[in-house]
Amino acid sequence: MTNPFQWGIISPGKIAHTFAKGVEAIPDAKIVSVASSSKERAKAFAKEYGVANAYDDYEALVTDPNVDAVYVSSLHHQHFKHTLMALEAGKPVLCEKPFTVNAAEAKQLIDTAREKNLFLMEALWTRFLPIYSVVRDWLDEGRIGEIKFLHSTFGFRAKWDKNSRLFNPNLAGGSLLDIGIYPLAVSQFVLGEFPKSFKVDALLGKTGVDERFSAILRYENGVSSQFTSTFLAQAMNDFYIYGDKGYIRIHPNFWGASDATLRLMKKGKKKKTISKPFRATGFEYQTEEAMRCIRAGLLESPVVSHEYTLSMMMLMDAMRSEIGLKYPFE
Repeated sequence: MTNPFQWGIISPGKIAHTFAKGVEAIPDAKIVSVASSSKERAKAFAKEYGVANAYDDYEALVTDPNVDAVYVSSLHHQHFKHTLMALEAGKPVLCEKPFTVNAAEAKQLIDTAREKNLFLMEALWTRFLPIYSVVRDWLDEGRIGEIKFLHSTFGFRAKWDKNSRLFNPNLAGGSLLDIGIYPLAVSQFVLGEFPKSFKVDALLGKTGVDERFSAILRYENGVSSQFTSTFLAQAMNDFYIYGDKGYIRIHPNFWGASDATLRLMKKGKKKKTISKPFRATGFEYQTEEAMRCIRAGLLESPVVSHEYTLSMMMLMDAMRSEIGLKYPFE
């Protein structure tokens, strides 16, 4: 029997709890160490999930000999520092999205991982959800014909707080990096490429970050993808893929969906909705992919590759440049 895969977690915030519940659904995986800037928070997390080691020192976690790989779930602006620390200590890393704040940081991490012969992946959980395999099959089978355009929203009403990670430029706040990355990622999933050009519009708030970001992406084959990400209003949060024979709707919330609908416009054809419930939180699928790759000796996942991540960071860099958003620490 394969020995249990042992995870260490850097920063036990809200998203780390989602990760931990996902790990609980994987028979041959467990969390053995957690590190936080707060010893009390680390201990509380360890107690809740039966984790053996709780540290208030990140260095202690990445050098823990019992840790097979590190999951980085700290704030956006800390991803680079914490991932680099783990790689330098010889640990494979699964790092939350956005992978880094900019492409220069992403390239340095990728180069470091390759130099050290270590696995590294951006934790883009959406790409591994079961319903996305159904959507991929529909697309590959040409069920909706030739794709014409995409449309999506990711919006919620957030309480304004200049110090929160959403609005604070020192924490790499703003809707593009935090949630706009999802419509960008799903557009790339659908079309298999990044846009050749784009038009963007943003509302920069009091702190200078984008509280609303809207874009039209233009692709080589003439397809467009329109989306808005925002902290200012609750949106529908679904993703539509329109073809000349019908459409596919990935239900709300599309980035964490378990349902999708295929609607063909041919006379007599009805809508078909497929459901693919998660085993746990949905994070278990990306975790299993990371484990599979590490055990196979791979340095990257073919699903969320280094090239994909670097291209995504370059695209978001260009978009931020267009709206005039540069973080103080860049």
